[in-house]
Amino acid sequence: MPSVERATRQGWLVWTIAVAIYVAAVFHRTSLGVAGLQAGERFGVGPAALGVFTVLQVGVYALMQIPTGVLVDRFGPRRVLTVAALLMGTGQLLFAVADSYALALVARAVLGSGDAMTWVSLLRLIAGHFPGRQYSVVVSFSGALGAAGNLVSTVPLTLALDNVGWTWTFLAVGVLTAAYAVLAVLKLRDHPAGHEVRAADPVSPRQVLRRVSESWSVPGTRLGFWVHFSTMFGPAVLGLLWGFPYLVEAQGMDPRAASALLSVLVLGGVVGSPVVGALIGRRPEHRMPIVVGYLLSALVVWTVLLCWPGGHVPTPFIAVGLFVLSLGGPASAVAFALARDYNPLRVVGTATGVVNVGGFTATTVAALSVGVLLELTRSLGPATSFRIALIAVAAVLVFGTWRTAVWWRRARGVVFAAEARGEQVPVQLRHGRWDEDLALAA
Repeated sequence: MPSVERATRQGWLVWTIAVAIYVAAVFHRTSLGVAGLQAGERFGVGPAALGVFTVLQVGVYALMQIPTGVLVDRFGPRRVLTVAALLMGTGQLLFAVADSYALALVARAVLGSGDAMTWVSLLRLIAGHFPGRQYSVVVSFSGALGAAGNLVSTVPLTLALDNVGWTWTFLAVGVLTAAYAVLAVLKLRDHPAGHEVRAADPVSPRQVLRRVSESWSVPGTRLGFWVHFSTMFGPAVLGLLWGFPYLVEAQGMDPRAASALLSVLVLGGVVGSPVVGALIGRRPEHRMPIVVGYLLSALVVWTVLLCWPGGHVPTPFIAVGLFVLSLGGPASAVAFALARDYNPLRVVGTATGVVNVGGFTATTVAALSVGVLLELTRSLGPATSFRIALIAVAAVLVFGTWRTAVWWRRARGVVFAAEARGEQVPVQLRHGRWDEDLALAA
């Protein structure tokens, strides 16, 4: 738990700079959402190879989460965010001038490495500068502002690419992102004055694996992983790459109209994040019901999109579906609250990294599967091909929902057992009929 009793002016300044870097990261991460078709033409690649861009970037992101958590615990979020800004700027500059598919892949890998360092660092800064009662609210509001980076990567980026061109657009945003490193060095502070926390000791790879294993063995951390896995990936797959081609090629929409419709994916984050953050901050017992409600709603949306007669879904239905799916971002904040509640502050970075792997693992699997299926079924026509390919997204959602249910039950068992021993627990839970024999399940 954070030791501060209230946030200070310096704490809000630190948060503002850190969240600005995170907004830039979200922009870079989602930029191929509307630039994907141009990237295919620029580098002369098909759907499967195009999907590798996102899979590589997101895969690097997922692989970097645990090392990032260890780095944040060891060196502090200020240093890690500084390196992140430099890596993202460098990656986008390389992507701007890349004239081959291989160099473009290198650029996205560098970009993914920098992106991977931002969110865990931001969460660690929030945990250090804000009291526990504000944590969920500030995290959710940060996610809402991060959605602004997604919003800029829709219509504004489309207009910039059409009017300024690929190279100059990405050169400009690359330089601007690298400049954030200066602000990070000068203004960020890992902890408020007088509330320093001793950095974690240097650890060997074997110790890192042991620490990760210990964190993974905590049911609350495991539940956070599967919550993030299930809630975050759906809107990510659409926003990062496949939403724009789906709307243009399968639904026959104009590119600018498609990019405008994709901005609906942002609305859920902007509107839902503060609401969810405030609710789970005041009533943490509502965290998992919110997650379950989202997962059931998402299953309904994918059923409608995939089973619509003829494959051409009316635009209003698509808009409503995208808005519902966009609420996965706010719902995923529950995962980080779980990581924070069930792990000591000194290793929250590592635990958060473990949890954050979940959504990006799901995104990697789903995005690659969609690309491969599109490649295999392209002869069937865009509408049918996308319908088949997007079944992969629904399958990942079903799997994640099942694992979330399993670990929700087991985590509840741990809480009830702790209460029975007279220990303090993060959340007061009510026993239900389905909670019988939880001690055995835990």
